[in-house]
Amino acid sequence: MKTKALYTGSFDPLTNGHMNIIERAAKLYDELTIGIIVNPSKKCLFSLEERRRMISDALRHLPNVSVDCFSGLLARYVNDNGFNVVVRGLRATMDFEYEIQMAQMNARLFDETVETVFLMTDPKYSFISSSMIKEVHSLGGSIEGLVPDEILRKMDESIGDK
Repeated sequence: MKTKALYTGSFDPLTNGHMNIIERAAKLYDELTIGIIVNPSKKCLFSLEERRRMISDALRHLPNVSVDCFSGLLARYVNDNGFNVVVRGLRATMDFEYEIQMAQMNARLFDETVETVFLMTDPKYSFISSSMIKEVHSLGGSIEGLVPDEILRKMDESIGDK
């Protein structure tokens, strides 16, 4: 049976911590979809389409990885699209507290064949969050090495546009 996995987030912006999880998950599963969640309550630096395009470009080297966007209930998207694995990245114990609650709720909502799998990020990226990246960058701090180079270029351009 083919494994069809989903890794979700707002990815605003995509970080090297996300890349670490994506590259490792791509080795584990036949197909991996990066699901960009539409969250209307979040103020994003990049539009949904910009994020989709940037992430697709950054993942070009992974032939079994695709990018999609969705809104609404994660379990509905998972069930409607035939995923059998949901990948979640963990950085620290505080992530685990939140993620285990979400996984347990989703287990009630997912089809019986769906499993949630947790991957620990590489320790060198464990302190990175998209929010922190945006804040440091907006204040003129260096985020080089914390996001893919093409994402850094887009972030630099977005600051130049403001």
